[in-house]
Amino acid sequence: MRSWVANSGLSVGAKLPPERDLSGSLGISRTELRKALLLLEAEGGVERRVGSGTFLKRLPEKKNDVSIAGSTAALSECTGPYEAMMARLALEPELARMAALHATPQQLRKLRGLCADMKSSRNWTEYEKLDAIFHDVVASASGNSLLHELFKIVNGVRLVVVWRRLDTSQTVPPPDYHSFDEHDAIVSALERRASGEARKAMQSHLQTTLNAMTSE
Repeated sequence: MRSWVANSGLSVGAKLPPERDLSGSLGISRTELRKALLLLEAEGGVERRVGSGTFLKRLPEKKNDVSIAGSTAALSECTGPYEAMMARLALEPELARMAALHATPQQLRKLRGLCADMKSSRNWTEYEKLDAIFHDVVASASGNSLLHELFKIVNGVRLVVVWRRLDTSQTVPPPDYHSFDEHDAIVSALERRASGEARKAMQSHLQTTLNAMTSE
């Protein structure tokens, strides 16, 4: 997929062809194409805009095995969904604890706004995009740039390997979707600078997601 983008002649901001056409050109299934696009999105190479399509965010660069993108690509090939969620459980509660101490008022306002936006999501794709931004802001608010970069690797792998939608019976998140209250609890703890509560709130949120993944 990176090779196709590099040789496509597209410029930054250009819209990629529809999935049906692109999968045909590449000779792969649409499922395989979506996995590739998820990885490129995690790397910051493309951007999905709900209702509009997928757009080129930056041109691909030569990668090596020690780059974040290279690590994400390699790890996504040898990591299962359960492993990815366990990595999140090991990392994100601590990031939330640190964010309670270091988050700026601007970051807290952004998180509160994301909570509201997720509740009014028009579909699961929009919700998932906002959810990814929410967790990235928490990681950034930790004040530790190295851990934030580590989060990006874990999250990039997670986007590829974790089942992206646990309940497909509805086209939009239901009003009582468990993550809404869990996100609110995380932000409330951050706003109160309650580091221990923030850690527990994030751990509870991720554990609920893991339980949903592993239940029948």
